[in-house]
Amino acid sequence: MRSKRFSEVLRFAVAGIAGFVVELLGLILLKEKLGLDTLIATPIAFLLSVIVNYLICVFWVFDGARDQSRKNQAAFLLTSVIGLLLNELLMFLFRVIWGEETVLFTVFSFTVSLYVLNKVIATVLVMIWNYFTKRKILTSAKE
Repeated sequence: MRSKRFSEVLRFAVAGIAGFVVELLGLILLKEKLGLDTLIATPIAFLLSVIVNYLICVFWVFDGARDQSRKNQAAFLLTSVIGLLLNELLMFLFRVIWGEETVLFTVFSFTVSLYVLNKVIATVLVMIWNYFTKRKILTSAKE
């Protein structure tokens, strides 16, 4: 049972990394290339990552997740919306507390500003929320 749970957590981490890459690249693209404010770009990027994460969780991470009821799907959506609100709140708080435009470092011609670090911290906190809520919802389909 422990190895099964460890495998599930590992798969969830891989799904989270994939979702995070989509989210971070989306945020950077929307902010740097399209000029959107961070608080507008954040939810758009977050929603893209939720789609990626949902598909990976349903088809690869959680056993029995494909057999979800409409109730489970609605609960998954609700926890994602709460995750989005948490994400947006954290990004706002970090902006107020630390700012977001300070350049942390530059690699080749790519500049990493503080908003990227803010995003990483917010993502880790929301990921903890996501694991426990998504696991409960997606595995309750087989109970």
